[in-house]
Amino acid sequence: MSTFKLKIIASNKIFFDGEAQSLVVPHIDGGLEGFLAHHENCVFPIDVGEMKIIDESGDRIDAFIANGLMEFIDNEASVVCVSAEKPEEIDERRAREAKERAEEELRQKRSIMEYNHCQTNLARAMERLKVKNRHEI
Repeated sequence: MSTFKLKIIASNKIFFDGEAQSLVVPHIDGGLEGFLAHHENCVFPIDVGEMKIIDESGDRIDAFIANGLMEFIDNEASVVCVSAEKPEEIDERRAREAKERAEEELRQKRSIMEYNHCQTNLARAMERLKVKNRHEI
């Protein structure tokens, strides 16, 4: 199967740098966007959710990804994101605590901006837990 160059840079590490057969990422409109080799050129925002990569050897890599931007140009995909973690890297206790904090903050009277920020934090924590629980052994 044809491959394309894929580099995923999270705020704290290079998550992936190599050849891939396919990539699926969450699109900001709530759907998923899939890419294969020679996809048309595009740039778009990535939302919080689950990412799936099939590397050049056919191995599947599932991961949590949070907020970023993806560019696919000339058979090379670049992703820059806030966070990218494999299920085994997700600290479940920390994610549950973040979820509880965000839920408590949402119950308090806040400005619209603070409310939206709390909603984003809650969504991120819930997606982390979903990815972690979906791939537990």
